[in-house]
Amino acid sequence: MPETQNSWFTRFARAASSLAGKPYTFGAAVAVIVGWGLTGPLFGFSDTWQLVINTGTTIITFMMVFLIQNTQNRDSEAIHIKLDELIRAFENTNNMLLDLEELDEKELLTIRQTYLDLAKAARLQAALKART
Repeated sequence: MPETQNSWFTRFARAASSLAGKPYTFGAAVAVIVGWGLTGPLFGFSDTWQLVINTGTTIITFMMVFLIQNTQNRDSEAIHIKLDELIRAFENTNNMLLDLEELDEKELLTIRQTYLDLAKAARLQAALKART
């Protein structure tokens, strides 16, 4: 497959998601909160002092939701493609399972029940075999 150039947003989202998950990023966030808390007496615990942290954390949270969701969507799509290839590549697999993510919840529950029934029958058969 040819190597592709990711969009600037994809590169940014991947880097931001990776950075957000690092321990030192968590430590930096804790340091900001502690620093903000320590400045409370300096600003008299004013409404503006509280508004600074509320606004800052809201903006960061709002933006991170979209960045992390972008990364999650891409990762999920890649996993689906890899699993589809495994299903397709092996003989005696059910190719009807290739696009399960496109089905509605009722259809998924019906298929899930089929596999739950198969698992139950296999356990029962194993238990009977173990007794003999």
